[in-house]
Amino acid sequence: MKSRLMILPATKANAIQLVRVPDDFEEQEAYRYVTGVIARVEEENADYDWEDIAAELEAHGFEMLDFLLGPELAYQ
Repeated sequence: MKSRLMILPATKANAIQLVRVPDDFEEQEAYRYVTGVIARVEEENADYDWEDIAAELEAHGFEMLDFLLGPELAYQ
């Protein structure tokens, strides 16, 4: 079975995250759920960090993945 992955973008390259979406989440449902978790954590804790968000996602079957971000491409 293929894994469904979601990239969580960030303004700083080292803050970009990659998560595996649980099989029981449809695409739109996963997107809404993740954005809702991020918004709730930000609202409840002004000093939040990625671990706060990751813990919420992992509790619902999302898996945090390591990845290698390639070099920046310069287009002319």
